[in-house]
This record gives sequence, structure tokens and C-alpha cells, in this order.
Amino acid sequence: MRKIEVVAAILQREDSYFATQRGYGAMEGMWEFPGGKIEPGEHPEAALHRELQEELGIEIAIEEHLCTTDYDYPDFHLTLRCYLCRIAAGKIELREHKAARWLRAEELDEVAWLPADKEAIELLKRRPRNP
Repeated sequence: MRKIEVVAAILQREDSYFATQRGYGAMEGMWEFPGGKIEPGEHPEAALHRELQEELGIEIAIEEHLCTTDYDYPDFHLTLRCYLCRIAAGKIELREHKAARWLRAEELDEVAWLPADKEAIELLKRRPRNP
């Protein structure tokens, strides 16, 4: 089975998280955290910076690693590394996604997430709220 390693940025703003809707591919219309594939020899955090610049036109500050999920899709095995991040510079431009939303923890179940993202969603729903 083909193996793919990807990174995702869980962008935080106050008590909300940024979700994007896929605009292409077999899973078009599903929701995910922005990010993408790690290139051969690339460090995961470098890949995350590159992907967010390419997809959204922003610079990010990585705050912490939230989780790593292994998930078997029908055609490939995915390893997904999720990082909590903040926007450091720039304004979000949707360059590859069809839609985006800022969701509070209690709203995370309102969109149809890709299966591999569900571990991160459950962790976010249990995180303490900002005062």
C-alpha cells in the first residue's frame, strides 16, 4: 500500500479553529485542516510553513504538536501530523480550497471532516477553553 506523509496546521484565533473545504480530488467537498505532503528529505515543520504559504498566502507560528494520526484510506496509508498554529503574517487567501470557516470547538461537528482529521477534532473538543 502506498504511504503518504502530510502535515496540517490547526490555526487558532481566540476560541476558533480554521477549517478548509477541499476543492479538488476524490474527497472534494470534505473538510480538513490546511496543509499538505511532506517532500522527500523535508522536515515536517518546514513542510507546514511551505504549504500554508502556497495554499493560503500566510506565514505561521507553530506553537505545539497536537497529534500524529495513522489512517488507512482505500488506496493509501496516511500519516498526518497536526500542529496548533497562529497566523504570524499575511491575510488568508483561498488558493486551493472552495470554502473556509472559523469554527469554535462546539461547532467542529457541523462540517464533514476527512476521516484522518477526526482524532485531532476529538482532542480539540476536549481542550480547555481560553478565558
